[in-house]
Amino acid sequence: MEKEIKTFTVSIYTENNIGLLNRISAIFQRRHINIESLNSSVSEIKGVYRFTIIVNVTEIQIKKIIGQIDKQIEVIKAYYHNEDDTVYQESCLFKIKSSLLFDDRQIQNIIKDSNARIVTVNKEFFVLEKSGRRKEIDGLYNKLNEYGILQFVRSGAVAITKKPMNISEILSDFKN
Repeated sequence: MEKEIKTFTVSIYTENNIGLLNRISAIFQRRHINIESLNSSVSEIKGVYRFTIIVNVTEIQIKKIIGQIDKQIEVIKAYYHNEDDTVYQESCLFKIKSSLLFDDRQIQNIIKDSNARIVTVNKEFFVLEKSGRRKEIDGLYNKLNEYGILQFVRSGAVAITKKPMNISEILSDFKN
């Protein structure tokens, strides 16, 4: 088993119970592992929720973490995937001075070239939305930062696996 640190996506299917997020994050905290991204949402089965967590660890560490997560009563099943096994996206919003949009043609080119979308415009500021991979968002951030970003926020990653998973069968059994 490799001791190389890699990026893993953890998918946790759970019941929706108070305190579960705290217990799951404590599993990472006890091992001094930083969570790079965290997202919680409904899953493909009604009443079942999914946590998507991105971490940089070794495969030995991620296997131990998954074992600990699976022991939580409310957890139906936990999985881990490497970067090549998932399709993922992040979203972000940028707030920028409106004067730049009207006075600097380069800003318009950056928006167009990055496939970002203007969400709102008023006299003081405009808001851009960008969805994509982390590197795309980082690249847009670096370009816009030269002009001044008033506010920036980024979502946690949402991810699905490229290969079929038997989770739907496990979850449908849970539903019955």
